[in-house]
Amino acid sequence: MPSGYPPMRTRLSPRQTAETVSWSRREFLHAATGAAAATALFALAPVPALASPRGRKVLVVTFGGGARDEETFMPDGQENIPHLLTELIPRSTFFTQVVNHGILGHYVATASLATGVYETFNNFAAVPPDHPTVFEYFRRDLKRPATDTWVVAPSNGFNRIGESGERSYGHGAGVVLPKRLLAAALSSGATLEYQHLLRDNYETPLYAPEISGNEVELPQLADLLKLSVTDFTAHARNLASPDELSVYVAKELMRQLAPSLLWITLHDMDVAHAGCYSLYIEGIQRTDRLCAEIWKAVESNPEYAGKTTMFVLPDFGRDSDLDASGNGFQHHRTGDALSRTTWMMVMGPGVRENVVVDRPVQSLDLVPTLGALLGFSAQFAQGRPLTEVT
Repeated sequence: MPSGYPPMRTRLSPRQTAETVSWSRREFLHAATGAAAATALFALAPVPALASPRGRKVLVVTFGGGARDEETFMPDGQENIPHLLTELIPRSTFFTQVVNHGILGHYVATASLATGVYETFNNFAAVPPDHPTVFEYFRRDLKRPATDTWVVAPSNGFNRIGESGERSYGHGAGVVLPKRLLAAALSSGATLEYQHLLRDNYETPLYAPEISGNEVELPQLADLLKLSVTDFTAHARNLASPDELSVYVAKELMRQLAPSLLWITLHDMDVAHAGCYSLYIEGIQRTDRLCAEIWKAVESNPEYAGKTTMFVLPDFGRDSDLDASGNGFQHHRTGDALSRTTWMMVMGPGVRENVVVDRPVQSLDLVPTLGALLGFSAQFAQGRPLTEVT
């Protein structure tokens, strides 16, 4: 097996390419962390007991746009993810081959992750997912209140992700768009100071619909979180990026409301679309740090410590430098195996630590897995529960 990705001249099939990516990640993680293969470990040890679904909590952290292995898991990229490699992955079960067969647009791909069905709407349309979301399954089956599930997301279209257009469902998650909240809190003369936090998207489509949907407005959120507008803007002044603002809001939700199902979408690394490699690398490094901060917030909060499972995964990848039809790190236009083959780490009580799973799974498997953990039925989802973590 080669140590990196195969050159184009080998003409591997998409499946062979995905397997090569998986093998490279496995070998790198084994060398870096001593991670064991899941098949060998499962043959030796019983599955640890899990806490009751009623007391369990789940956090899902997605990377908008993903990061290539060249800048993360390959030898030259490992310096960009020190927290993942030394703090989080050794405590997780790591899936090396998570395949996304859907549309490679950030909102539509994240909606597919949240429904367990490959959604097919226009990525830049202000529409809800067609199929029931994990938040609707969770609330309806478990009879949970509106305050028990939230989404914290970038504001380019994600306002509709909390609940679907399926009429038999509804009543999903509250959606917090931190950049929208900040813009609403600022006076017209103050926005220039915060432009680095207010950039709405990095793909700049020719047409972007007006934001409208079920997002939570500033006065409502301030009341829920017992947070003044002055405090919110004062804290924002000290932040370097939109993702830091998102994680700040997520921590406040955890501290004040302790939701059982919290979904956080990080998006800074998608600045790659602007074509600046250094900013893309900076986005990866920041995301690495913020994931560790989120887990520390879990461990330091009595409502979460010891009963929280955290999932971290990209929505999809980016183009290879070797594909003439793509734009390398900048975009995700080819739809080839490299841009579709990502990874996922799962950590928390009952999840085996420092274990690598090589078998191919789908991004659609996330929602059924959450259902198995939390005790609801994801009846329209097309994936399967991941037995390694349920």
